[in-house]
Amino acid sequence: MNNIFAIASVVLKEMYRRKDFYVLFVLTALITLVMGSFNIFNDDKIVRYLKEICLLLIWISSLVIAITTAARQIPAERESRTIFPLLAKPVSRNQMIVGKFFGCWLACALVLVVFYLFFGIISGTREHFWPIAAYFQAAFFHWIFLGVVVAMVLWGSLIFAAPSSNATICFVIIFGIMALGSHLHKLAAAMHGISGTITTIIYFAIPHLEFYDLRDWIIHDWGTVAWGPWAIGALYGLVYSAIFLGLACLSFRRKALTL
Repeated sequence: MNNIFAIASVVLKEMYRRKDFYVLFVLTALITLVMGSFNIFNDDKIVRYLKEICLLLIWISSLVIAITTAARQIPAERESRTIFPLLAKPVSRNQMIVGKFFGCWLACALVLVVFYLFFGIISGTREHFWPIAAYFQAAFFHWIFLGVVVAMVLWGSLIFAAPSSNATICFVIIFGIMALGSHLHKLAAAMHGISGTITTIIYFAIPHLEFYDLRDWIIHDWGTVAWGPWAIGALYGLVYSAIFLGLACLSFRRKALTL
């Protein structure tokens, strides 16, 4: 565990030195504040549109940070050749992958804390209403979502040649699941033969990341999700994170490293 935490701390320090988070946070804050300064037709409900814009920017920014951070971990170590002295020490390949995962995932947690704190302050000052439990559920689910994404991208970094191709493919897959994942069973029901069977298998095999999008609950003040289903959803995401992390460890063990 000491090796895993040491590697994770290096990832956190790397994100602190890079400017990705700062740029995206400043852009999110500026766009949200500018939109919030408008008072269209003196409509008090305009705060819902403000919340929608802010949450959309938070989701996009956090996804960009998670994917780009995870995609460059292993390739950067190989290009700088720091991976060889690191593995020469008593650090196994599995420990390195797990350490990279926890480093990226904890970095995402820090990002979400800052983003959701900013969101809570902006929406609270406009609505004079602070649904702390609903914010906690949405932020934690968002973090579980990013855990699946980070594990998926780490596995992809051991399959695809370049970080750019890995990031692009993962972006396409994630947006595809978010947009179409919940509709695949309907599509399968309208198909016949082997195509319907394959679509059904895909529907049950993919991680349904759309479950973790609770933006509408926050925007429309629907309250909190029942804690039982919420806990099951969190466990569901952790299982898929473990699956992708296990695949990444297996791929890394079989990958030949050359100077």
